[in-house]
Amino acid sequence: MTIEKKYIDQLINVTSQAAVASFFLIGKKDKTAADQAAVDAMRTELNQIDMIGEIVIGEGTLDEAPMLYNGEILGNKNGPNFDIAVDPVEGTNFVANNLPGALSVIAIAEKGNLFKAPETYMEKIATTKAEKGLIDLDYSIKKNITNLADFKNTSPSNLTACVLDRPRHKKIIDELSALKVKIKLITDGDVAGALLVTNAKYGIDIFLGIGGGPEGVLAAAALDAFDCHFQGRFIFDNEKDIQEAKSNGIEDLNKKYELIEIVKGESIFCATAITDTMNMKGVISEGNSSFVTETLVTHKSLNNKYFDIKKNKLLLKHK
Repeated sequence: MTIEKKYIDQLINVTSQAAVASFFLIGKKDKTAADQAAVDAMRTELNQIDMIGEIVIGEGTLDEAPMLYNGEILGNKNGPNFDIAVDPVEGTNFVANNLPGALSVIAIAEKGNLFKAPETYMEKIATTKAEKGLIDLDYSIKKNITNLADFKNTSPSNLTACVLDRPRHKKIIDELSALKVKIKLITDGDVAGALLVTNAKYGIDIFLGIGGGPEGVLAAAALDAFDCHFQGRFIFDNEKDIQEAKSNGIEDLNKKYELIEIVKGESIFCATAITDTMNMKGVISEGNSSFVTETLVTHKSLNNKYFDIKKNKLLLKHK
């Protein structure tokens, strides 16, 4: 089965409507309300699409509804079966505090082709396309950086690493600093951080550290279309997470997952800027309920890998 191109425009509309819905909460200091507005808009739009779509990565379990919950079935039930991963607002703090970096994100794949990531942390590493075996989660920071510098025919001091600004990353940051690597610290935005390796214009050579597992799968869906390198390894550090992993069929709790194991077959990824991010303008109001959005869209098909930034003009549907 191939994913018809019509779904690209429909999914751009989904994330655009979600972005516009949260736009009204920018700077209002209420990240929960911003997220809920995007969730409601996203659900409404997804239910109008010709598909039977199951949320495999959402915002929690059924008892946490009305968020888009894991296992929720969306669409008008008159189309193909898809797996859906969503993050209606990636960077809720950015929206609440009127800061750059907020996105509305979705990815779809054919049924059974998106990894059902548990709600736990994931150790991650992402770079632009690299030779097999060059970059690996099991290598030391020094080996990964040295290998990447050699591959790019430069020195470590000319590389830039993106890392979430968290206490847990102190050792990583210290080791990068000792190698004289330039460091870009981000406060939130785990998906966007990984996507900065996709294009030289973003100035990021490597993204590494520990972040959300579901966000890792979302990022992987886009990185796949850019032929980037990505590895992830879930962190199961309590009995609840271990049992959840086993119930989802994860037997090797220390397994490293390659890109091809996280996203299989065809996929579409859309990320609409709510506030300015990744060289995209955030939602722009033109008055009279008219808005312009910019969306990074990728489509990995059997014969092609497509990516672009699309402008979308839409009329307000949700208040």
